[in-house]
Amino acid sequence: MNLKASAVLFIALYIGSIVLANWMTTTFGLVSIGLGLAVTAGTFAAGAALILRDGVQTATNNITVVAAITLGIVVSYLVSDPFIAIASAVAFAASELVDYGVFTPLRKRNLATAVLVSSIVSAPVDTVLFLHIADFGVTWQAVLGQFIIKTALAGAVAVYLMLRHHKP
Repeated sequence: MNLKASAVLFIALYIGSIVLANWMTTTFGLVSIGLGLAVTAGTFAAGAALILRDGVQTATNNITVVAAITLGIVVSYLVSDPFIAIASAVAFAASELVDYGVFTPLRKRNLATAVLVSSIVSAPVDTVLFLHIADFGVTWQAVLGQFIIKTALAGAVAVYLMLRHHKP
């Protein structure tokens, strides 16, 4: 397969975001973000992963997305707590299926909407499964904190895509 430089960049960033999310969570655990809310330290990178997956799918194909998820989890298993990597693998698999089911049909109509809506739908799936499996506890503070961080990133990307598409 002949991949364009942009596709290779999306793949590398996606895999890197998965590995970074798991390493940060292993290293720093649960952190406060203020207002009584908490997130796993890897939430910032995991939010980016939800968006970058859409970029990988747009630039390549579904097989490449699955291969990138697999490679990200394998590398995560080697550089972070294996228990965190396994919890991440299960949560990513479920949330990415949800993301795919929403993003794919919407991207044909509007890419910005597809990125935002698919992240809003998949972020809670990823969050609740990961917190539960990794034994961090599924509290409203952690779920809301992670939802805010993950969807704020998606919102920023959606705004960028809308502005880029509607240049005067």
